[in-house]
Amino acid sequence: MADVKWNGGNEHWIKKGDVRLFLWEKPAAPAAKPAGTILFVHGSSMAGQPTFDLHVPGRPHSSAMDWFAERGFNTWCMDNEGYGRSDKSRPINFDISNGADDLAAGSEYILERTGGGKLLVYGISSGALKAALFAQRHPERVARLVLDAFVWTGEGSPTLRERTKKLADFKANNRRPIDRAFVQSIFSRDHAECADAATVNAFADAILTLDDSMPTGTYVDMCSKLPLVDPQKITVPSMILRGEYDGIASIDDLLAFFRGLSNMDKQFSVMAGISHASFQQKNYMTVYHLLHSFFTVPKPVYLA
Repeated sequence: MADVKWNGGNEHWIKKGDVRLFLWEKPAAPAAKPAGTILFVHGSSMAGQPTFDLHVPGRPHSSAMDWFAERGFNTWCMDNEGYGRSDKSRPINFDISNGADDLAAGSEYILERTGGGKLLVYGISSGALKAALFAQRHPERVARLVLDAFVWTGEGSPTLRERTKKLADFKANNRRPIDRAFVQSIFSRDHAECADAATVNAFADAILTLDDSMPTGTYVDMCSKLPLVDPQKITVPSMILRGEYDGIASIDDLLAFFRGLSNMDKQFSVMAGISHASFQQKNYMTVYHLLHSFFTVPKPVYLA
């Protein structure tokens, strides 16, 4: 395994009750025009730093946090309870609702340090579900919401259809083992050519440096408890991102959710040549472009 190092950030530790949670910050570049504060939310099988602050030799701008910090954004991610550096001691499976509780605690801390205002929130896969549920519960803290690799009802999802075959095992255990082959399967299950081997291997190194198992709660939720959020109760400006080859949700499922969003400041984008883990794909700069564009939309001068 490679020696994984996290470059140039600030560690923070907070409490959610008796639970200790880890946050990672990369501040905006001092010379950049202030652009806002982003909270990145990780998925089911990896912690925050491997997903959003991954450094791969020869891959420019591989760290999303660095790229956005260079453009004036204060960037944050956190490890949900049960993941990475955060507490893993409670005998629970760390489901999506619990993850949304983590975001509530983390956002409160971040907003206290940044002087209030609202956050730009990005979540991927089960992190998108956590982010959506957080925004549903705390719209006053969210300026804009981006849901990548999101799933609403699960109807028409080949990934969840296969995953449900192991539902009994997931329900019987609070954690599931992971290894390098598992990380590689995230990229091979939909369209293997969407990511290069060097990035996948670096991603696996970063994930396995922190964890050798993952909670089962998000898998149980996504296989047996959808839908978990109500689009009509998400009142903040929102964007839905869907990789062209992503098997986690069908286009029809996502469009139905999109139609139900009550705020007309909303966008839907299909990303060509991308499968599931968009920041680790060959076309990752597409994701950065779409996020930056949505996060910097001028405020409307007219609303009815």
